[in-house]
Amino acid sequence: MPDFDMLVIGSGPGGQKAAIAAAKLGRRVAVVDRPDMVGGVSIHTGTVPSKTLREAVLYLTGLTQRDLYGQSYRLKDEITVADLTARTQHVVSREVDVIRSQLSRNRVALFAGTGRFVDDHTVAVRDADGHEQLLTAQHIVIATGTRPARPATVAFDERTIMDSDSVLNMERVPRSMVIVGAGVIGIEYASMFAALGSKVTVVEQREGMLDFCDVEVVEALKYRLRDLAVTFRFDETVAAVERHARGALTVLESGKKIPADAVMYSAGRQGLTDELDLGRAGLTADKRGRITVDEHYRTAVPHIYAVGDVIGFPALAATSMEQGRSAAYHACDEPVNPIHDLQPIGIYTIPEISFIGRTEDQLTDACVPFEVGVSRYRELARGQIVGDSHGMLKLLVSPEDRRLLGVHCFGTGATELIHIGQAVMGCGGTVDYLVDAVFNYPTFAESYKVAALDATNKMREIDHLGD
Repeated sequence: MPDFDMLVIGSGPGGQKAAIAAAKLGRRVAVVDRPDMVGGVSIHTGTVPSKTLREAVLYLTGLTQRDLYGQSYRLKDEITVADLTARTQHVVSREVDVIRSQLSRNRVALFAGTGRFVDDHTVAVRDADGHEQLLTAQHIVIATGTRPARPATVAFDERTIMDSDSVLNMERVPRSMVIVGAGVIGIEYASMFAALGSKVTVVEQREGMLDFCDVEVVEALKYRLRDLAVTFRFDETVAAVERHARGALTVLESGKKIPADAVMYSAGRQGLTDELDLGRAGLTADKRGRITVDEHYRTAVPHIYAVGDVIGFPALAATSMEQGRSAAYHACDEPVNPIHDLQPIGIYTIPEISFIGRTEDQLTDACVPFEVGVSRYRELARGQIVGDSHGMLKLLVSPEDRRLLGVHCFGTGATELIHIGQAVMGCGGTVDYLVDAVFNYPTFAESYKVAALDATNKMREIDHLGD
């Protein structure tokens, strides 16, 4: 008889939810993770610390209040790294306590160390002293997550040349910074450091950034970031990064040279699978360290599952949690609904972006007719109260059945606001529901009614032309 019904390697969002779901179903469950990484990358170097850092930046710089109190308004003139990390460390330690408590309360055994496969039912756990312990399980869930990908040609030193993990341990706020890569992580950090007053240059080899988002929203974000003195270098590739006594020099293939106090690489992420000895379990990973799974999150070996960032897109904490729960239910023969196709995307730039459904370009390419309804924060009382005159909400509506095809939001509270649209879309509601609904006043949620009225007025105008 195996030691456990389920053994989970990794305690991040996916692994944690898989373990607790199986434990709730009465199974014997264990989780393996390093003692300093309980909660995974999400808690220690990813989602939670970066979003806490963003909150600290917004608070200490007073950036969002400057429309009201003037461009010189700051809560604190000299913002230090200690100011920023104090809040981050507090939140991280509290979150780790919550996760430990949840695992303990559900009688999930937590083994401190790193795991590797001995065979497809056995994992060897090595602790900090190098001692190994063999654990057997009927089902195994791989939830090891990812690490920042590092080009072999770049000499990272964690001080001047960093990745998105080591940037959290900076000694001081840089006066100037080069960020290589205009993906989600790169742009989030670009907006944070720009808000702190750093002169930021973003280098991206593609023609643009965030090409999966609404074009108008991305343009609005670029405008706001340029306003914070961010320079964009699109269609440019980094040839070399030279470290000097007083900073770093980034040399582009076009011949441009960009001096800066620090350089941060945001060049994608690599699955943490190289030390798992996957071959011993009959598994393989691709060159990015990712594991292929089926619709139930089963790997090529049916009793071994993989969830979270280690299986690739969408690689979000929110989706990883659902994947972990679904995998556990399937392993325990418990019925589970497939994860809904409608999943919100949240990008914590300054201001933040969130959307659900399709973009205008996607609908146009698919020849799907749509009408657009827009609400701008500057026209809402709530927007004036909080000092956000740049935000907007956009609804894409089908003129045929009046259902929502997409919701795109940019500005304060976007990642919260999107869930109203998600609920309406998920329940098959129409734009008329939003027109007829009463929203609290003054709120940002009211923007749904304004945008819905904008869309229905346009559709009415078209209908009346045919009368």
